[in-house]
Amino acid sequence: MSQDSYVEEITPQGEDFSRWYLDVVQKAQLADYAPVRGCVAVRPYGFAIWEAMQSNLDERFKATGVENAYFPLLIPESIFKKEAEHIEGFAPEAPWVTHAGEEELSEKLVIRPSSETIIGTMFSRWIQSYRDLPMVLNQWCSVVRWEKATYPFIRTSEFLWQEGHTCHRDENDARKRARMMVGVYRDFLQEELAVPVIDGIKSEREKFAGAVDTFTVEALMGDGRGLQAGTSHYLGDGFARVMDIKFLDEDGEHKLVHQTSWGVSHRLIGAVIMVHGDDRGLRLPPKIAPKQAVIVPIYRQDSRSEVLQQANRLQQELAEARISVHLDDREGYTPGWKFNDWEMRGVPIRLELGPRDMEDEQVVLVRRDTGDKESVSWSGLAQKTTDVLDDISENMFKQALDFREKNTRAVDEMSQLKEIISGPRGYVLAGWCGDAGCEAQVKEKTGATIQCIPFDEAKYSEQACLCCGSESGRTVVFARPY
Repeated sequence: MSQDSYVEEITPQGEDFSRWYLDVVQKAQLADYAPVRGCVAVRPYGFAIWEAMQSNLDERFKATGVENAYFPLLIPESIFKKEAEHIEGFAPEAPWVTHAGEEELSEKLVIRPSSETIIGTMFSRWIQSYRDLPMVLNQWCSVVRWEKATYPFIRTSEFLWQEGHTCHRDENDARKRARMMVGVYRDFLQEELAVPVIDGIKSEREKFAGAVDTFTVEALMGDGRGLQAGTSHYLGDGFARVMDIKFLDEDGEHKLVHQTSWGVSHRLIGAVIMVHGDDRGLRLPPKIAPKQAVIVPIYRQDSRSEVLQQANRLQQELAEARISVHLDDREGYTPGWKFNDWEMRGVPIRLELGPRDMEDEQVVLVRRDTGDKESVSWSGLAQKTTDVLDDISENMFKQALDFREKNTRAVDEMSQLKEIISGPRGYVLAGWCGDAGCEAQVKEKTGATIQCIPFDEAKYSEQACLCCGSESGRTVVFARPY
């Protein structure tokens, strides 16, 4: 199989971005469609990426005092329905269990779309005194939301995620935690995934069902559509009121706790694909790549043993330097086929070792982010590889940030917003007065929604409302979302 014919298996982004994305998900062996509506089976390579994300996030969470726990998948209807606004938001997507074997259950059980109600029930048992606060828990699990339209990783009926839930003595403490966690997400996305984000607050229309405020990190995908990458919610005392989560304070009075919840899901894998991928497939940020480097030996039959021996030595040296490295010694595949295979899988660095390299005691180092090649001495390979991996991380973030800046436009008229959303897409900065009616009109006329009201007020100054012309408008970020 020639190099060109192999690459042609992936639809070019410019021809059909959606088809390109689906090609990458399947051909890079990240996931496959399962025989359950809207569900995917995450393959080992895709799950390894999720494990790297999970490990890093878990460490970040625990550094802020978070403890992991686990709560039931099934929630009794009577508990789930206690919070009216919450269930109204999830009811259309909620799957129910009505039978166990042939027996009809006396009470229906919902398969968790989110766990506020069941966790709140347990909080009401575990929290008695102010000394029990704050209670800061997280669980890694999956949830089920019976989506009408699905898209691997981005929107599936069952998906992997983490959901943090916390209880605090007062509003100030709870709001600090909610803002802290959206900051954790921001730093994780930018430092580990090389994905630039805008952090801010959701509008009343777009916030989480049952929340007082929803804080968010938003990312721009390669096709100009926006993606909600992570959210953190200040829930006030609403859930505590219906779940009876009270504590005896120092003053001898029983008081309701103030709560937060926050989460990200495996849609972050989809974000990495769509932000960094190109027509050759994946481009993985080094910090979450299952394999940061791959060694491809090139040999004739008479040099096979010598080349493989040196390849194994180099693999061991790189592994000792804490670099995740793989030696591709598969038989029956040409070096060119292997090059393309690993490029499609997004491995950050490829190391080529052939007979001529053996003579010069070097390897050819190829970067996935730029395609640049250079010869590197065996003696300095571990340090050089480490340095290049760091540079790749910085360069991928810069490339993604440059793309976002080139595709962010400011407008002051509805017609301009509509033209951008129906054409090149991207982020659109425009004024909004805060009225839900104006927000609804913008969506109806253009298809764009408010992604967030940015925190950085110094950068995003006041601007007249795009819809009604009110001079009291704040600049917000519009986009066509996933």
